[in-house]
Amino acid sequence: MDTSTDIAMIAVPHGRVTLSDRRTERRWSVEVEACLLGEHPVTQAQYASVTGERPSAVRGDRLPVTNVSWWDAVRYCNALSEREGFAPVYRLGEAAGRDDTAEQNGTVERDAAADGYRLPGEAEWEHACRAGTTGPRYGELDEIAWYRGNSGERIHEAGGRRPNRWGLHDMLGNVWEWCWELYDPEVYGTYRVLRGGGWFDEHWSCRASVRRRSMSTFRIDDLGFRLARSPRRG
Repeated sequence: MDTSTDIAMIAVPHGRVTLSDRRTERRWSVEVEACLLGEHPVTQAQYASVTGERPSAVRGDRLPVTNVSWWDAVRYCNALSEREGFAPVYRLGEAAGRDDTAEQNGTVERDAAADGYRLPGEAEWEHACRAGTTGPRYGELDEIAWYRGNSGERIHEAGGRRPNRWGLHDMLGNVWEWCWELYDPEVYGTYRVLRGGGWFDEHWSCRASVRRRSMSTFRIDDLGFRLARSPRRG
């Protein structure tokens, strides 16, 4: 088994994407700058190599790490950035510790000029997922994703399904992925955006446009994250 902890990043070109929300029936268009995105979600081996922790209930080096909160993912991004000599993107307030109650009330700021690892923005995520396609998915579902219809109701190793045209694996299915943004702060407060669908979801949840939400302290066995980086300027 490949237990590599290297982070493979894929170049995602500049583009424009139209996002939509079924709850509010709102649509909005976003210009997306070129970025780098993880080839697949962060694996358990990659997470453990930085944090020393293996929070997932089902163990396997090549399985996507799960049972990680949005805050866990943000801290991992900063720690990996520091280890690899990049400028950390996130500045965490004093309340953003390991206690869930403190985290829920904690603050985080993002340094847009930093070149370190970060969570993808929601528009970046959908633009990268679609990879120039316009349909609900970038390929036949059974070929590109692990979902309830083919997963055997269990998580699978990262990168095992056919990638999209830009070389990104598991953008749909296997695990949901945290994004940076708040979902709807006026209605849901600090709830963050989830994208992609998971191994236990029906086919209708595994579509490029589907938006979900949860509190930033939420941890479950079909939720992980993928890394992003902004190219160095100059």
